Amino acid sequence: MKVDKELILNVAKNARLKLSEKEIDEFLPELKEILESFSKLDKVKTDKLEPAFHPINIKNVYREDKVEKSLSQEEALSNSKNKKDGYFKGPKAI
Repeated sequence: MKVDKELILNVAKNARLKLSEKEIDEFLPELKEILESFSKLDKVKTDKLEPAFHPINIKNVYREDKVEKSLSQEEALSNSKNKKDGYFKGPKAI
């Protein structure tokens, strides 16, 4: 890829940046160096690798649902001061 002033201006326009001439001259060699570093990835052989979208394998971490004994309605409400008609009573929501 050809890295020149025009490319820097295009990237700056897409990023909605207003760059001065000094900034453009400063960013030009930096962008060249960055793109050269990434171009090394093109040489890596990846044809036998599967795409990895996550760094670790995803597995189901949920437990199986089991029906177990739970509190009755009376037991659940037994220690509550605020109850009405078999339910917990809370503050009004506006």
